[in-house]
Amino acid sequence: MVATLLLCSTFVAAGKDKAAAFTDPADVTDPDFIVQGEYMGSAAGAQAWGVQVIALGEGSFDFVVYPGGLPGDGWSGNPKDRMKGKGKRDDKGRVILKLSQEGSEARGVIVGKDMKLYPSDKEEEVFASLTKVNRVSPTLDKKPPKGAVVLFDGKNADAWTSKHANVLDGDLLMRGVRSKELFQDFSIHLEFRTPYMPFARGQGRGNSGFYAQGRYEVQILDSFGLEGKDNECGGIYSVGPPRINMCYPPLSWQTYDVDFKAARYDSNGKKSKDAELTVRHNGVTIHQDQVADHSTTASNLKEGPEPGPIVFQDHGNPVRYRNVWVIRK
Repeated sequence: MVATLLLCSTFVAAGKDKAAAFTDPADVTDPDFIVQGEYMGSAAGAQAWGVQVIALGEGSFDFVVYPGGLPGDGWSGNPKDRMKGKGKRDDKGRVILKLSQEGSEARGVIVGKDMKLYPSDKEEEVFASLTKVNRVSPTLDKKPPKGAVVLFDGKNADAWTSKHANVLDGDLLMRGVRSKELFQDFSIHLEFRTPYMPFARGQGRGNSGFYAQGRYEVQILDSFGLEGKDNECGGIYSVGPPRINMCYPPLSWQTYDVDFKAARYDSNGKKSKDAELTVRHNGVTIHQDQVADHSTTASNLKEGPEPGPIVFQDHGNPVRYRNVWVIRK
């Protein structure tokens, strides 16, 4: 009883500041943060199931159920296979999930790091048992090869320019920066972390972006559990959505590994071939040779034959970066 009261009082305190944006997991006091995330398990030892739980503030949650496993780890990728529901913390500190699908109802209960799914409101029969998991990108902490241009290794921000006075947050790079070096064709590795902003929604929730040549944006956003659109994480803004939404929960370190081919121009300055991008998000290919036939509307540079910088967009949200390096092609 005492533990439950402490949990609830902490939650009320955390919920007072609805504009809060946590940038470090160690600083988060909201108990919803512990619940939100990814869960994996199986039904009676057979089919695998994955569930993503999204914190919405004040003990409310969205959740998405994926038969076969999580995105990029067993799920078919067919949006029609997803099942969605709502969750709410009860007075016992549990999170109760309710799912309605084609006239039938299912129920889930989260206690600690364990989730149980039931075929109805009755808890006599467990349909599936799941446990919270913390996936790690296979390219996280990848070291730059010989000859790479290291743009940020945590030591200083000398390779960047910014309109902000503070370019670093400890040993992390802040958003709103532009590389001093310019690039044509290249491959880039970068790692980013979106903030925990449970009350924010849509484009106001962990928004930034990686711009190739300062022209073509691969969106960075807290799109955990969303559909996977071109203006969500992994989307090439106004060009194309990712094949699959590989966004991890907020405050997880994530990776982009991008191969970029610059647009080609003839001797008269006329474009003869569009730019192309291959993007791997957390190790999964979400764009393969995606043609970008125009620069992003908010880009610093319009299309042209000149090389351009690497830009991490400032959209007002405290997104952080680390381990950024480029290989010229």
